[in-house]
Amino acid sequence: MQGRLSAWLVKHGIIHRSLGFDYQGIETLQIKPEDWHSIAVILYVYGYNYLRSQCAYDVAPGGLLASVYHLTRIEYGVDQPEEVCIKVFASRRNPRIPSVFWVWKSADFQERESYDMLGISYDNHPRLKRILMPESWIGWPLRKDYISPDFYEIQDAH
Repeated sequence: MQGRLSAWLVKHGIIHRSLGFDYQGIETLQIKPEDWHSIAVILYVYGYNYLRSQCAYDVAPGGLLASVYHLTRIEYGVDQPEEVCIKVFASRRNPRIPSVFWVWKSADFQERESYDMLGISYDNHPRLKRILMPESWIGWPLRKDYISPDFYEIQDAH
């Protein structure tokens, strides 16, 4: 079943894949990384002016990484804003996705956290560096194939 936004994108020749609806009835779309920035600008102009959240996850050990954007279309006088979920998948070897910082400023810390935890590089992000882990940290702690370093021993426990 195709949602309202997916139908609008098809009507205007914008390439995407509908992933259906989540348990709350929110439409979920898949966008290719190379198309993401231009589609983000289109969605902003179309009225999705609020990035509610951005997160990322590891789909499977050795598999793809996903960057997820929850967008809301806020209009004056509308009680129930329209929402959409966008998923952008990237290869594990070279996970690169265009940053949407210049479209939605609220993507700043959220994309940095996804970079810090999963190693997804957001192209054209103005300050893409670790935000939670020390700069010297090696690896990406939320990847399913991450091996924890064994220096977590208790120091001076007595």
